[in-house]
Amino acid sequence: MVNLKLAKLRDRTPVKVTIHLPPELNQALNLYAEAYRESYGEAEPVAELIPAMLASFLESDRAFVQRHRKAVRS
Repeated sequence: MVNLKLAKLRDRTPVKVTIHLPPELNQALNLYAEAYRESYGEAEPVAELIPAMLASFLESDRAFVQRHRKAVRS
């Protein structure tokens, strides 16, 4: 077997999650999607923006990131 520098890719199978949103949050997400379209000239559905927003939020939480990385290494 050949030794590759690239590690085996992680599972990238999407997982469907269903949530219920209050009307105010739904409206805010739709307004954000509109602002995204105005900023970048491309419309993206809210369902496509939410995963990126969640990933960005989690990455910005330094304490979580440090705990998560420590847990993954163990």
